[in-house]
Amino acid sequence: MERLRRTMMFVPGANAAMLRDAPLYGADSIMFDLEDAVSLKEKDTARMLVHQALKTIDYSSVETVVRINALEAGGDQDVEAVVTAGVNVVRLPKTERAQDIIDVAKVITAVEEKYGIEVGTTKMMAAIESAEGVMNAREIAMASDRLIGIALGAEDYVTNMKTKRHPDGQELFFARNMILHAARIAGIAAIDTVYSDVDNSEGFQDEVRLIKQLGFDGKSVINPRQIPLVNEIYQPTAKEIQNAKEVIWGIREAEAKGSGVISVNGKMVDKPIVERAERVIALAKAAKLIKEEDI
Repeated sequence: MERLRRTMMFVPGANAAMLRDAPLYGADSIMFDLEDAVSLKEKDTARMLVHQALKTIDYSSVETVVRINALEAGGDQDVEAVVTAGVNVVRLPKTERAQDIIDVAKVITAVEEKYGIEVGTTKMMAAIESAEGVMNAREIAMASDRLIGIALGAEDYVTNMKTKRHPDGQELFFARNMILHAARIAGIAAIDTVYSDVDNSEGFQDEVRLIKQLGFDGKSVINPRQIPLVNEIYQPTAKEIQNAKEVIWGIREAEAKGSGVISVNGKMVDKPIVERAERVIALAKAAKLIKEEDI
């Protein structure tokens, strides 16, 4: 089963206290930001802080992600600092074409080879934040085997489109669907953009329901208070869990009989239903609604 990425929490790379406390937030992924959240004069300090945090703090099962600067703006130094510290994922900002992925992947490979790290260990994500990036989403999503996901960066995108964020999100509809379809073609995760009005929990929840309905794997968040709201919306219902259990039991029964045909309540079960059931079970486990022994 693929890793759950319901929430990806942004943490400023220059904030030592937040780097220390990040494992406590309850996010599936923590994204340490060396780009927009860090002023020019703090770039070197932030890079060092994130490097030390990754090496010394136990982030346990939380996925660690670092958003680097563009290669020409110190991103090569960011890559070396975080790859040697054992980061799980390097996230590119403002990705507009497949070549952006290829260029950073080459830098990562060079660092892995230089320090004796198995080549391919470090994964990548891409943030798509412009019209060009949206139109090239498929090529970006398929540019490297290292890529585990692509994300929408809405603030830069709406500025590029000469508009702004609206409550109904219509200005993001095309971009969301392009990114989502590209991710599904490539078999990687699709992560939605942040919702910056942290005091508007109702608006935030409405947006999370929308992106869940569309099919996004999860949402970028900027405040720990948003994490349980996302998790609650992604939490499966009791009926969904029971149906998923029955599918899993049907699979096991078919395997025990040596049969390639799966049947649940007299109905044939095909691959899409199995995949949905497995995701429901994973979400239910993450929400602590069931235990392994329950299935």
